[in-house]
Amino acid sequence: MMQKFSQEQLAREWASQLNRFSPEIKQYIKEVAERNQSLLADHFYSHMLEDPQASSFLSHEQVKTRLSASMQRWITGIFSLDLEQNLDAVVAQQVKIGEVHARVSIPVHLVLRGARHLKERMADLVHQDSISDLQIRIATSLISVNIDMAMEIMSYAYAASTERNSRAEEAYRLFAVAQDIGSEKERQRGALLDWENQLMFGLAVGLPADQLPRIEPSEFGLWFRHKGAHAFEGATETGLILEAMSYIDSVLLPTFRFSQDQEQVQHLREMREQTKSIRYHLDRLFEQSNELESGRDVLTRLLNRKFLPVVMSRQLNQARNEGKPFAVLLVDIDHFKKINDTYGHEAGDHVLQQLSSFLVNTSRAGDYLFRLGGEEFLMLLVDVDEKGALRTAEKLCAAVAGEDLKLPHSKSIRVTLSIGLAMFNGHPDYQHLLRRADDALYQAKQNGRNRVVIAKD
Repeated sequence: MMQKFSQEQLAREWASQLNRFSPEIKQYIKEVAERNQSLLADHFYSHMLEDPQASSFLSHEQVKTRLSASMQRWITGIFSLDLEQNLDAVVAQQVKIGEVHARVSIPVHLVLRGARHLKERMADLVHQDSISDLQIRIATSLISVNIDMAMEIMSYAYAASTERNSRAEEAYRLFAVAQDIGSEKERQRGALLDWENQLMFGLAVGLPADQLPRIEPSEFGLWFRHKGAHAFEGATETGLILEAMSYIDSVLLPTFRFSQDQEQVQHLREMREQTKSIRYHLDRLFEQSNELESGRDVLTRLLNRKFLPVVMSRQLNQARNEGKPFAVLLVDIDHFKKINDTYGHEAGDHVLQQLSSFLVNTSRAGDYLFRLGGEEFLMLLVDVDEKGALRTAEKLCAAVAGEDLKLPHSKSIRVTLSIGLAMFNGHPDYQHLLRRADDALYQAKQNGRNRVVIAKD
């Protein structure tokens, strides 16, 4: 967030600019804004949508509905008569807006484009009124001052937030490359071999082409597309592996439906070469990596909050670009405070560690696991529909509820979980998805705990 002194300085500069204008002209512009707020909001977004880049951010129906109302409040707010008495709050609001724009990656030029057209439209409305040329010049000057100050603060916050996100993105990339690199290499080589063996078995028993296991949704494919490709971003081998997987699934596997025996051998040989190529490039990527350990919760060894914004933003963009669904599960241990109070914090730590093992065993290679703090965890399930996400959540609930968790001094305890499940619905801000999951978790708690509640859109 922007430094406090910077926000105060911007508030003082805005106040200084406003002091140049009379109360009468401020009242007049306030009335123009209030009278035309709906028209001005529509004008702002219609010009933003002329840019093809804006459609991916503004096409979501809920966004369009909410943004129109929010934009009307923003327009009337920056021209209200009590603006000067609440400038600190108004500046903080522009900071928040700038941070949201950065979080959903709306290009700054789109917002500035909308602001430019907004100023022009307000100036047109002023020119249509029966006021003097001098009053028109003063009024349009006030319009420009307020909109420009708001845009300056938003841009400042946007730049600061983007810089933080870039640092976190790079830190996560390095972390993802280096986490337990030796075992990760062997694990993914094993996953690749497992897919290959499943494919050979399917071919041996004569499965039709549409039933043969594809590599992209395999354990290896999920890991590489959602984690490995980002960890090794920029490396030539990364692109080659992605191309090979796509070629196997979209070109090679379908050919087995039509091929004769001789052709089958040729296709098998090509399949083998593609798999060998993937394995070779994978080894090369791991060889180029260095050890690094950070961003991991000390107690559970799951990811901590540090990389949540990076992972959520990447997954949202990937889902939006590829049309693949994903889900968020917010997982909370029921009555955890009572465990700490009754058995001590050491016992609570044991419960948290054992729950992390349940999470790992329930997840797949491409999924992400976070400990958010205390007894709250987050599972990000990739390439999954609502039915599959619900099945995972219910499986986790049942597994934990049916297990005796070990405590110090040969004691044991049974615990239950409350889970809020939210499916990605196209909204461009991942915080919206997290809030929906949090609301669902709250409902699970209110409805008696030890259950899964699916968030409403």
